[in-house]
Amino acid sequence: LGGNDIVEFPIKFTPKYAGSYHCQIILKSFCDIRVYEIECVVNADQADAQLEFLTPAYQTVTQEIPISNISSEDWKFEAVLEGQCFHGPPVINVPVGETVQYPLTFKPVAE
Repeated sequence: LGGNDIVEFPIKFTPKYAGSYHCQIILKSFCDIRVYEIECVVNADQADAQLEFLTPAYQTVTQEIPISNISSEDWKFEAVLEGQCFHGPPVINVPVGETVQYPLTFKPVAE
């Protein structure tokens, strides 16, 4: 094969459970050996969520949103909040195996 040739190597992966799966693929020819390390991270199915804030005019309300890390690595999230009057920490860290509450606050400035 020349330097610009591409060879596709399709792989089918059907995990039964959430977790981290490691694989090693070894390709051999008469003049070359290549080893590829692959890691697939599978998360559990999650349903979409919706929050509804009900508060009297000008009163602040905070909703704690649980974020559970069931992976094998610590997570660091950057929060990007869109919409007026919503506030929360810009960064949240979730260690392996833990659940951290993200405090989403709504501070209305009008009715």
